[in-house]
Amino acid sequence: MQPETAWRSPSLNLPFRCSSSLHGERERDIKNRPTDELTALANRGTTPAQDTLPAEETVPAEETMPAEKESDEQCFVGSVDQGTTSSRFIIFNRAGEIVARRQIEFENLWHEQDPLEILRSVEACIEGGMEEFVAAGHDPKHIRSIGITNQRETTVVWDKQTGEPLNNAVVWPDTRTTVLVRELRNLEGANELIDTCGVPLSTYPASVKLLWLIENVEAVAQAYQESRLCFGTVDSWLIYKLNGGVDSEGGPIHVTDPSNASRTMFMNIHTLQYDDKLISFFGIDRTKVHLPKIVPSSDAKEFGKLAYGPLKGVPIAGCLGDQSSALVGQCGFQPGQAKNTYGTGCFLLYNVGTEPVISKAGLLATVAYDFGKGQKPVYALEGSIAVAGSGVKFLSTNLGFADDATLAADLAETVPDNGGVFFVTAFSGLFAPYWVDDAKGTLFGITHHTKKGHIARATLEATCYQTKAILDAMERDSHHKLEDLAVDGGLSNSDLCMQTQADVSGIPVVRPAMRETTALGAAIAAGMATGVWNHLDDLKDVNASGKKTFYPSMEEEKMAKVYRKWEQAVDMSRGWIRDDD
Repeated sequence: MQPETAWRSPSLNLPFRCSSSLHGERERDIKNRPTDELTALANRGTTPAQDTLPAEETVPAEETMPAEKESDEQCFVGSVDQGTTSSRFIIFNRAGEIVARRQIEFENLWHEQDPLEILRSVEACIEGGMEEFVAAGHDPKHIRSIGITNQRETTVVWDKQTGEPLNNAVVWPDTRTTVLVRELRNLEGANELIDTCGVPLSTYPASVKLLWLIENVEAVAQAYQESRLCFGTVDSWLIYKLNGGVDSEGGPIHVTDPSNASRTMFMNIHTLQYDDKLISFFGIDRTKVHLPKIVPSSDAKEFGKLAYGPLKGVPIAGCLGDQSSALVGQCGFQPGQAKNTYGTGCFLLYNVGTEPVISKAGLLATVAYDFGKGQKPVYALEGSIAVAGSGVKFLSTNLGFADDATLAADLAETVPDNGGVFFVTAFSGLFAPYWVDDAKGTLFGITHHTKKGHIARATLEATCYQTKAILDAMERDSHHKLEDLAVDGGLSNSDLCMQTQADVSGIPVVRPAMRETTALGAAIAAGMATGVWNHLDDLKDVNASGKKTFYPSMEEEKMAKVYRKWEQAVDMSRGWIRDDD
C-alpha cells in the first residue's frame, strides 16, 4: 500500500488521513469534476494512475464484471459509510463484490467532530472512489444509485437559514449528559418511555444530546428560540448537504429513516412517527426545532440526488443506521438471525420480525430496516457495547503498547491466556445489558507477572464477555438460543478474538470473506429501490462464499468459571462516579 498521506480540507484547514494517495488539485476540485469528464477518461482508455490497495479491498474489473456480459448486467451501486473514525465510499457490483473504494480517516476531538469535516471526508471519498472505478475500466453511467450508512446517535445541529453547523457534532458515546440524565430519570413517566420508543433513558440517545446543546450552547439556544434550529443524526446532515432536491417548503431535503430515528427517543417505535409526548418529556418545543421527516430506508425519490461532484444527478436511494445496515449486509432478513459488528464499539442486532419486542433484560428495541413499498418494517433487539476496537486503539494511542491498534491486538497472541487479568473497558460507563453510568474503566488481577500481552488479551476478551451478556439477555427476551452468530467489523479480523467469542458464547461464530457488510447493507437498500435487486431472494448468493466458522473449543465448566470472574469485575467497577464528584 502507498504511504499514508495527509490532505487538508480547503474550507477547514484540518488534516485528513487518507488510506491511499489523493493529491493536489484532484482533492481541491471535488465539486467541479463532472461525470462526463470521468466517462470521457474511461472511453479514451486513459485514466489517472490507479492507487494500490490491498487485495481484499479491490476486486479487479475483469473478475467482477466480465466484458462479454450484456451492458444491462453492468450495473453498480455506491455506498457512503460514514463511521466514528473514518468515512468510506465503496462501489459494489450485483454480486456484492467490491469494485472500487476509498477510505479517509479524520480527526476526532475527543467526543466531538466537525460536521463540515465529516462532509468533506465523504466528498473526498466519493471523488477518490470514482477515480479508482474509472481506472478499472468502468463507466460512471452504470452506477444506478448510492446508499448512505452512518454512525447513529451522533447529533448534529445547524442553522436552517444558512445551512451551517451551530456546533461540533456530539458523538454517540459522549457522557457530558450524565447529570442531565439523572435529573430526567426522576421525572414522572421516565420509566415508561421505553414502552413507546424502545430505548432506555441514558446518555446514549440523541435526544439528551440535543437538550444539552440547547441548554449549554448559546448559538444553539438562540437558533432554537428563533425557530431556525435544524436537528439530525449524521445521515440527515449528509443528505441535507449532498442532495440537490427540495422539500415542500422549497429548501434542501431534511429526512431520516426509521433505523436512525429510532435512536433519538423522539419516534414512536410502533407507528414510526414522531411522538409529541416523547418530545415534550424532554421539554422541547416542537415548533422551535426542525426535525427530519421520517421516510422508508429504501426509496428512489425521498432522499433526493447528488447535487455535485463526479456522481451529480445519481439518486440517493438508501439510508440505514450503521448497525441496521450491517444486519442487512449480512442478509439477516429472517427472524432469529443475528449479527455482531466489532467496530469502534460493538453492536449485536437480533431480527425479531415485523413486531417490536420491548426488552425486559436491558436491551434496546430498534428498527432494523423499512424497505417500504407496502412491506412491514422489520425490528430488532439490540445490545450496544461502547468500547471494542476503541479499546485496542487506547492501548496503542494512550498507553503506547504498540505503534498502531493492529499491533496492539497482535500482542494478545503473545500470551497463552489473560494471566488472571480482566479489563472492564467502561470508558463511557457500561451499555447493554448493564446500563451503568457510574462505572469507569478498571483493570483487575494485575500482578508482578503481568505483561502487555495479558492486558491486550483482556481488552479483546472484554468485548467477548459483554457480547455473551447481551446474548444471554436476548435469550431471556426471545426465549430462543441463537444457533450461530454472524460477525463483521475491524476487530472480527482477529482470529483470536473470534475464537474467544465462540468459546465464551458456546455457539459457532461465522465470519464472511468480505467484511464491509455495513457499506453493503446501504448499497442493498439503495439497489432495492433502483432495480439492482428486486427481491430478497436476489440476494441469496451475495457475499455468501468464503465464510469461516469458529466453533467452541473450551470446556463449558472452565469457561463458566472465567465468566464468573468477569461478572465479579463488572460489579467491582460500579459506583466509581459519585453524585458529589
